[in-house]
Amino acid sequence: MTMLGVSSAQAQSARPKQVAQQSTEFEEEVVPQRYAANPEVDAFINDVVARDGFNRAELQKIFSRVVFSQTAARLAAPPAVPGQKNWKNYEKRFLDNTRINGGVRFWNQNADTLARAAQQYGVPEEIIVAIIGVETIYGRNMGNFRTIDALTTLAFDYPPARNRSERMALFRNELENLLLYARERAVDPFSIYGSYAGAIGIPQFMPSSIRNYAVDYSGDGKINLTNDVADAIGSVANFLKQHGWQSGQPVVWNIANDRGSQGLAEAGADGQPEPHWKLGDFIKAGMLMNEPRLDVGAKLDTPVLIVDLPTPGEATQYRMGLNNFYVLTRYNRSFFYAMSVYDLADAIKAARAP
Repeated sequence: MTMLGVSSAQAQSARPKQVAQQSTEFEEEVVPQRYAANPEVDAFINDVVARDGFNRAELQKIFSRVVFSQTAARLAAPPAVPGQKNWKNYEKRFLDNTRINGGVRFWNQNADTLARAAQQYGVPEEIIVAIIGVETIYGRNMGNFRTIDALTTLAFDYPPARNRSERMALFRNELENLLLYARERAVDPFSIYGSYAGAIGIPQFMPSSIRNYAVDYSGDGKINLTNDVADAIGSVANFLKQHGWQSGQPVVWNIANDRGSQGLAEAGADGQPEPHWKLGDFIKAGMLMNEPRLDVGAKLDTPVLIVDLPTPGEATQYRMGLNNFYVLTRYNRSFFYAMSVYDLADAIKAARAP
């Protein structure tokens, strides 16, 4: 994104040290004090005062300072014409030399911390590294949006969309969690910056995830996902562990490329992210696996799902996902995302090998 001219009203939303590292867009607030004396915001304030014991006057003062982010609203809007899913184009964005070589450097620089996290949480180092690489290129692109502005905008001014009410409810929950996080950590909510969607820090945790899964992994007595790499590493590992990561278990299995096996994969690709088939369902129907080390007979009861990776003009790629693939979709609900993390992890591990 390109940096536009920043007015004095916009300057309060920009964090200078981040602007020097990356470029983003800021647009002027179109309605001054849009969220002051706003009926929907006042109802939200009443709810969190009753639920969380906030001071109503303090919250009203906070929301009188919040700035509507036209950029966040624009970036959150669904495309006017939905595009076709394109696996090859998607993965190309993440499986590149910048992330592979950067992942090797990040791993080397933080080898002890990654090894400790892998031992404690059972999540391989390369998976932790790949998630951080996909999310922020190892902390390079953490976002320049003032989080309270972004979340308030999306909580009350989400752009027209089929699921608008559900999305606004989600962002109101994250806004409440941001206020709770700021109170618990005794920090100014206006000092927190992140993505246009409210994700924060090196691993891009939403406020609810910070409160539920972030850990002080450097042992300095506080959690800082923006400046403390150890906290980011431990928090990613803890998030995956708490969502059911199974230590030492595979993420995906490869399906044979014969027409019959691919046809069965297509029939089983129903888009559900949670493993709900059994391997035996497909094997009994005639599917062959491309996993030489897999003892198929011993794994017939293993819960699986079919991962479909379509590219326009080409045959759809299919892989068989297991529980750990499902766990990766808890970080981001996209099959493309989870598969890119897995493939990037493999590439980083291979590039680092002696």
